[in-house]
Amino acid sequence: MIKKNKGLFILIGILVVLLAAYFGLQAWNKSQEEKAEQEDEAAVVHVTETDAEDIVSMHFDVGNGEMEFVKEDGTWYYTADRDFPLTQSYPEDMAAAMGSVTADRELEDGDDLADYGLEEPVYTLSYSDADGSTTELYFGNMTGDYYYVTVGDTGKVYTVASTVIDSFNYTLDDIARLDEYPSIGSGNLVKEVITQNGETTTYDSENEDQQEDVTAVAGGLGAVTLSEAADYSVADEDLAGYGLDEAARITVEATYTEDEEEKVLTLYIGNEDGNGNRYVMMNDSRIVYLISDEICNNILNT
Repeated sequence: MIKKNKGLFILIGILVVLLAAYFGLQAWNKSQEEKAEQEDEAAVVHVTETDAEDIVSMHFDVGNGEMEFVKEDGTWYYTADRDFPLTQSYPEDMAAAMGSVTADRELEDGDDLADYGLEEPVYTLSYSDADGSTTELYFGNMTGDYYYVTVGDTGKVYTVASTVIDSFNYTLDDIARLDEYPSIGSGNLVKEVITQNGETTTYDSENEDQQEDVTAVAGGLGAVTLSEAADYSVADEDLAGYGLDEAARITVEATYTEDEEEKVLTLYIGNEDGNGNRYVMMNDSRIVYLISDEICNNILNT
């Protein structure tokens, strides 16, 4: 019995030693990883170091036109048109990219700024933080896959990966938040009512004599895609120019079912644009879309 207990104590002792070695190795590995991370961080050359949350305005032009954004109460706006339907993730990502630009290296004892194309920069990006401090980034010539970059009047020159510009290389079409269009077809279209010049035409799915007409208008409604806009925030005084003022537009009210619930889509159809499209608005949106004549004719059953 004593021999058995002695053997058990020996095994327990070995287990304790092994566990101590294991946890000791884990702690050493973690310390080495932390040390490596600190060394990597120390090796990073920071061109800008501003928290994205602290950035309240941005201004730049990277070849797609001048863009300026301002943040108020946590919401970003396109400065040139505050009613522009801006997808918030774009300026948020831009602020993150602008506030944390890193360089491949900082040039030591460099040449004059003109030698790097920095006296007349290719691109200028600037941002302001909540304290009112403004930072300007100037992008000059390229060297391989890098731009020469300087910040304000510091005189320091860095080489920054050309991919930095990708975070800002968007058009207004790219960053617009378009309306969601419902899924409509002959299987869920209940009724369509068209009002034009004071006259009303109704296509009802329960009317057996109108089955062909209902299929035709449902096909038109189902073919609509909201992908191209002529105006992102049309003013009331400009509606007539698109033929979308109340006196001129055609109103289409489509009743359809979604998840066993009846809903109504309202489309306003205006003039032709001369390129095979017509101006269209939906519901209470201020965006004027371009929809092909063919689709509009199907919706109107003409």
